[in-house]
Amino acid sequence: KMDDDDDDIPQLSSHTLAALQEFYLEQQQREGMKTSQEFNQYSIGSIEEDWQLSQFWYSDETASCLAKEAVLAAGKGGRIACVSAPSVYQKLKEQDGEDFSVCILEYDRRFSVYGEEFIFYDYNHPLNLPENLLPHSFDLVIADPPYLSEECLQKTAETIKYLTKGKILLCTGAIMEEQAAEHLGVKMCKFIPKHSRNLANEFRCYVNYASGLD
Repeated sequence: KMDDDDDDIPQLSSHTLAALQEFYLEQQQREGMKTSQEFNQYSIGSIEEDWQLSQFWYSDETASCLAKEAVLAAGKGGRIACVSAPSVYQKLKEQDGEDFSVCILEYDRRFSVYGEEFIFYDYNHPLNLPENLLPHSFDLVIADPPYLSEECLQKTAETIKYLTKGKILLCTGAIMEEQAAEHLGVKMCKFIPKHSRNLANEFRCYVNYASGLD
């Protein structure tokens, strides 16, 4: 009787089991890293992607390249706003001591661990911003709208235009090229951004100034 009962227990395939073990091992390593002194709260991946929020972090190389471009574009003592672009914010914060300031506008409240530089942001309410966030007070706004839809881009564009003194660096899908030009007057760059996990849609950068991304 006992043997018959055992047959009813669903067995995981060896492939699934191996994948599960790998997942738990990665999780343990991450937890270990978080408790070690070497852990950097600004490193990409310190806050994990939430796909339900359409989050896909840039590769380390891409985030570094965009952060470098942001600093150059903002200029000495410049102010940079990262709108729905947390991995660029994190990379900028790793450059501690550089002569610029940065804030992060983000829907995901996990990023509130970054203190006063975190500003809760919902693109559905593009101008619902704190009073101390004055219009045209940022030398550069870098934005990565969470969804590839004209509505999302249009609403995020309202926020960008409110915040920027002029310079815009937009990261979105190649299919949004016409809408990006229409709503923000930006042109596609030669630089091709990459993510830590491959996306199905081709991704590109767009600017409205002479940038180092061409």
